[in-house]
Amino acid sequence: MSDASGPAAKPIQSPADVPALIATSVVRGSEQGQSHGGVYIIDPAKQAVHQVLDWDTADIDWSGRGWDRGLRGVAFYDGEVYIAASDELFVYDQHFRQSRSFRNPYLKHCHEICEYEGKLYLTSTGFDSILAFDLVEQQFAWGLHAAKIDGTWHAHRFDPATEVGPPPRNQLHINNVDCNDDGLSFAGLRTGGIISLAPHAKLLPQVELPEGIHNARLVGNGVLFNDTAADYLRFVTRDGEERRFPFPKYRNEELEYAGIDDSKIARQGFGRGLCVINDNLVAAGSSPSTVTVFDLATDQIVFSVNFSMDIRNAVHGLEVWPYAIPV
Repeated sequence: MSDASGPAAKPIQSPADVPALIATSVVRGSEQGQSHGGVYIIDPAKQAVHQVLDWDTADIDWSGRGWDRGLRGVAFYDGEVYIAASDELFVYDQHFRQSRSFRNPYLKHCHEICEYEGKLYLTSTGFDSILAFDLVEQQFAWGLHAAKIDGTWHAHRFDPATEVGPPPRNQLHINNVDCNDDGLSFAGLRTGGIISLAPHAKLLPQVELPEGIHNARLVGNGVLFNDTAADYLRFVTRDGEERRFPFPKYRNEELEYAGIDDSKIARQGFGRGLCVINDNLVAAGSSPSTVTVFDLATDQIVFSVNFSMDIRNAVHGLEVWPYAIPV
């Protein structure tokens, strides 16, 4: 990201200059026999959305909110597309023909995933853990369990191929993992901020954040995250300058399933799904399934596209699509 205190690069004003995006969705509170979400390719130049996969399976855990329903994080490696469901990692070609999938007993309620140098890192929200999948060997390589006890962070590394890993637990609700040249970090609804992995499996807090966040990551001179509890995308610099971007809202009469009084149903403006496009542009997801590209240099919306007015249909994963748009 550009330093907010310095000269910003010329912002991209036209949606035609924004690359294609891929989004996954979860239908929160859907019932058996209904769609549980899908995969969508967004063509900004044409302001068009193409659904390339409809997630419909009988092997679903029907307890609790979105949970097993729908597809989650997205990553790319060696010309293929990796998409996580709650407890399974699927591999597709660029036309979304499934080639294989992988399960692990310590992968549960997965949210986001991240590829770095031949490893895929997956959040295992149901185990307060991060799992590493070796993309060359095509197997789960190691796991890291995190816990905060009396204000102190603890980490335990384990082998996901054994039966001596952590017990199922969702105290932190880890929903994002990021790995780059600076190292590995994660964040969640109840982590209190972004936590980084230091040598010897030590966990160090990097920045404090409020509860109820998704997709928090360090970018440039600040931190970017969906403040889901407050219905904003927020970018906060290290010197305290802050930008807030409200998510699009629709008239109640436009919404489907809006009158259902059920905690399993996502609300309007529920922000989740985030990707950095370049130094100025950020794409973020919200409910009902809407993807909006914000320009941090001008505090403007470049474009916003909706692909479902079903209030239950919530964006989950969001990335720049690196391949040709499927036809």
